[in-house]
Amino acid sequence: MTLALYACDPAKSRGRRYPQAPAPTRTDYQRDRDRIVHSTAFRRLVYKTQVFLNHEGDLFRTRLTHSLEVAQLGRSIARSLQLNEDLVEAIALAHDLGHTPFGHAGQDALNACMADFGGFEHNLQSLRVVDHLEERYPEFDGLNLTFETREGILKHCSRHHAEQLERAEPGGVGRRFLARSQPSLEAQLCNLADEIAYNAHDIDDGVRSGLITLAQLQQVPLFDNFRLQTLTAFPQLQDKGQGRRLLYESIRRMLSAQVYDVISATQGALQAAAPGTVDAVRQSPPLIRFSTSMREQSQVLKSFLLEKLYRHPRVLDTTGQAQQVVRDLFARYLAQPQDMPESHSRRLQAALAHEPLPERALPRIVADYIAGMTDRFALREHQRLTGQRLLLEPF
Repeated sequence: MTLALYACDPAKSRGRRYPQAPAPTRTDYQRDRDRIVHSTAFRRLVYKTQVFLNHEGDLFRTRLTHSLEVAQLGRSIARSLQLNEDLVEAIALAHDLGHTPFGHAGQDALNACMADFGGFEHNLQSLRVVDHLEERYPEFDGLNLTFETREGILKHCSRHHAEQLERAEPGGVGRRFLARSQPSLEAQLCNLADEIAYNAHDIDDGVRSGLITLAQLQQVPLFDNFRLQTLTAFPQLQDKGQGRRLLYESIRRMLSAQVYDVISATQGALQAAAPGTVDAVRQSPPLIRFSTSMREQSQVLKSFLLEKLYRHPRVLDTTGQAQQVVRDLFARYLAQPQDMPESHSRRLQAALAHEPLPERALPRIVADYIAGMTDRFALREHQRLTGQRLLLEPF
């Protein structure tokens, strides 16, 4: 496919931190994608919570299936906009590599534990995974991905952390947060594809779990419009036994409408801004977008899910226990770092040699270890170290 002038061309990439000869049969972005898929952190995503704990049901989304859905949506939109599909896929597959076990509950708990040591944020941790924590190559730590993939992975960053990144890598992935410029269109697209994917699959998982119902979803115009369209087209789905088909078809239509809306609204923004290069994209306002109407409808859906699903008493009950697991593990490893694998002791010694604030070295290593855990491994470790059995995970 011919790329648009504003798309990222792998032949014009800003390159890798450690120069490597190009692959004979793959572009640099394809190579990034392949490195991500073969990484340890990517495999762990299959056992990390999206909304429901991994052991609560075989069909609920995990971080892995979520990432695959983001990649699929991203590629579909990228193709219509003549963006680089391989770069979109690489960013999508890597964007959650830094997520803790137990989803946002785990992140919040680990951030609180790290409050005196620089905090914890999963986007920054995803970058840390691909830059430092993966150990696969003899010449360097991390996966040595291209600048454009790394830029897309880091979709949020505080000024403090951006300044730290800038000191370590002048003109690198932290610069745009200081200069208030934008990332590539491929990175912008992954941000929006992430939102589209989790809103849709959280409806599906929420109904499957019994925590929300089709009747409640009639309060949400974005979903209910497509439910009514589906019933008009397939009146036989009125039957109570056809609830699954009604849900799937309504979600499918909603996803399609959102994809077409993004394509149309973005084409209008691109025509108005007329960026002729990737650098022009970086100096423009955000260009990948919903229409105003779709943005408003999407926000209503997000508010509904926050109130009815994410804050449901059953979800909050597991949230509290999950946060206790993270807090207990952090305190234990901080007091007794020998309880971590020997490889982390070696990493600690290396960190002490370079860390300008040595007192932060051990907490960061502990945070790296906990963030890399799957749900079930964290529960098993917690039981081994404390004797407590939380969340009733079936060992």
